[in-house]
Amino acid sequence: MSETEKKTTTMLDPDPRIFDFDTEYELGQDNVRPFGLDIHNPVFVISSIVIVGFVMIALANQEATAEFFGWLRPMLTSTFDWFLMLSVNVMVVFCIFLAISPLGKVRIGGKDAIPDYSYAGWIAMLFSAGIGIGLLFFGVLEPMYYSVPDLKTLPLGADPSIAGNENMGIVGTVFHWGFSGWAVYVVVGLSLAIFCYNLKLPLTLRSAFYPILGERVWGWSGHLIDTLAVFATLFGLTTSLGLGAQQVAAGLNEVFGIAPSSTVVVWLIIGITTIALGSVLLGMDAGVKRLSEINMIMAVLLFLFVLFAGPTLTLLQKFGGVMVDYAIQIVPLSNPFGRDDLGYMHGWTTFYWAWWIAWSPFVGMFIARISKGRTVREFIICVLIAPTIVCALWMTVFGGLALEQMAAGYDGVKDVVAAYKPELSLFRMLDQLPLYSIVAPVSLVLIVVFFVTSSDSGSLVIDTITAGGKMDAPVAQRVFWCTFEGLVAIALLLGGGLNALQGAAVSMGIPFTVVLLAMCWCLYLALRSERHKD
Repeated sequence: MSETEKKTTTMLDPDPRIFDFDTEYELGQDNVRPFGLDIHNPVFVISSIVIVGFVMIALANQEATAEFFGWLRPMLTSTFDWFLMLSVNVMVVFCIFLAISPLGKVRIGGKDAIPDYSYAGWIAMLFSAGIGIGLLFFGVLEPMYYSVPDLKTLPLGADPSIAGNENMGIVGTVFHWGFSGWAVYVVVGLSLAIFCYNLKLPLTLRSAFYPILGERVWGWSGHLIDTLAVFATLFGLTTSLGLGAQQVAAGLNEVFGIAPSSTVVVWLIIGITTIALGSVLLGMDAGVKRLSEINMIMAVLLFLFVLFAGPTLTLLQKFGGVMVDYAIQIVPLSNPFGRDDLGYMHGWTTFYWAWWIAWSPFVGMFIARISKGRTVREFIICVLIAPTIVCALWMTVFGGLALEQMAAGYDGVKDVVAAYKPELSLFRMLDQLPLYSIVAPVSLVLIVVFFVTSSDSGSLVIDTITAGGKMDAPVAQRVFWCTFEGLVAIALLLGGGLNALQGAAVSMGIPFTVVLLAMCWCLYLALRSERHKD
């Protein structure tokens, strides 16, 4: 039996006492260095050629692209609803198991590892990367959308006009931004962190599969995993960037009277991508970290303004009720079988799960890079529970205020939601509050900063994958990926708009779900091995 066969056999044995993660693979050994670059062959080559080809074809065939993605998204979300929902449920249970088991004591980087960032800086970065533009885009839209019976998307069919169902629109929103979605990030982020910092393997998706593939992970099996991760990350990220660009265009119309159009959106993406390039050039600490902290401060200030400018006590009481209802309804909302609320489940839930999964290589790798020194339990609590509470509070205050406004007779938010102009929902809610002429521009700036942090964080992550796990690859490579993130967003917006953005995310999220499920098993084996060492 060859050494490779011995090692593969060993890695398949679940007994941690005979695990051997030693490998002769050296970081960057498969890289090529043309023109001063440092790129992994063939991951970078395949990924870049396919992405460049996609942009050219989509821009040259905009009508066909729109028709294709208009068909693709509903087909995928209705066909694979059960698979996506059951898979995310498995990940939630897996995260809870890790947190309460002795495996939760394992420290990322080893028992003597020290965190690189303070709690405030760490949480700000993971929150900005993991949520980004979504809070501002969906915070008002979703609770209202799920509370208007005519739109036929009532969660579990619960009519909010019936006593006891008042909070279901917000609960349905929190379900999409709570434990389930963040569990996906935990699986990827924790896996990458353990395999990189504890087991000394390259920071790429393929490393997480060493327990079941052994040395074969450095061959075509690993190339396929990393290439799929690049596609999932890019399309998941560009969905968010496209939504952000649409909302910025709507904000420019609100604040400066600039009429929104495809041309305006394209120039916005180009301009904001240019700003993101500046952040990319500054690096993790000077660029991403600083912008993330600015992001967090501005978001907190906007949140506090909305809370205190609105019916404060009512909103805080509503938050308590929402959390109770969320705890009660999370199991029924997670069930994919026998549902009558298909408008909610197919139109929203299955899309969200595919989108979170598509985003997971990006957010997971970014979180892994900044989480050295944290214990597994600490990691799960902070990445799973803390953002869920913050998202629930945000959605309750922003969405709850819009619902209170509707109850008082104001239909501004309801009208734009019914017409499905989601980019306007935030501004229609804010224009009923004092100081709108100040708050609207501040909100616009916040959206832009969220846009930039998502773009530069994504560029760093994709560059790491396509550089074979190197975290200090030449800057030109990050510039390439940041530029093409913007170009893909433009191609999708011009070739189908919102449907194209969402269809691209779903198409990548579904196949990557299989990767994540296998990753859960690999992470478990690795943590057992690390726990045995301690």
